[in-house]
Amino acid sequence: MGQVVAAAVTADPRLSLAARFDRPGLAGEGLVSQDAALAAADVVIDFTLPAASAALATLCAQRGGPALVIGPTGFDAAQIATVAGAGRTIAIVRAGNFSLGLNMLMGLVEQTARILGPEAYDIEILEAHHRNKIDAPSGAALMLGEMAARGRGVDLSDVASRGRDGITGARRTGDIGFASVRGGGIVGEHSVTFAADDEILTLSHSARDRGLFARGAVAAAVWVAGRPPGHYDMQDVLGFSKGR
Repeated sequence: MGQVVAAAVTADPRLSLAARFDRPGLAGEGLVSQDAALAAADVVIDFTLPAASAALATLCAQRGGPALVIGPTGFDAAQIATVAGAGRTIAIVRAGNFSLGLNMLMGLVEQTARILGPEAYDIEILEAHHRNKIDAPSGAALMLGEMAARGRGVDLSDVASRGRDGITGARRTGDIGFASVRGGGIVGEHSVTFAADDEILTLSHSARDRGLFARGAVAAAVWVAGRPPGHYDMQDVLGFSKGR
């Protein structure tokens, strides 16, 4: 993903690729130290791991910059709190998915969940990714779940059903179910199904190339440069969040 992002930055005439860096001690052609990279950049695009992202956010906040675009998924509550805390000092865009189409899907899911209530419509979220993805459900699937829960005015943690096995009993009214598939080189597939007794509505998004995530991350980098401190997401970048 880092290589794809670097190529997208290089191809954008508005931007200059200031530096590339990786984990401490990792040498490679064109890589520089973390300190050198942070000193050279206005914005850092980070697609590493949650723990590394949280540490990077803390370091950038201590330095007073640069701004960050953070793309990993699988953050725990403490890591999210760390990034949000850094957002009080620097501007950070953190998103589980940088696809424009996927972020449009989120808005549609919220609206649909608001209209199609839990008494008649069950919500099931299915996501599929390549064999090397290490977290499940995907960050994008969880964001879709959050939007569905928001549409119904509930907390996702109260209604999420993230795994079924064995004798589970009848489905609980109002639950939002998740299922994950891992295999091959699947880039990213997400669908949200609203299932009633007499009809089924499915909203879906398919990613065909990782370049779309890089383009979204680059758009976020352009947007966040010079912004006031904050913990932003792609809804902010696309102008969908109210009050921004």
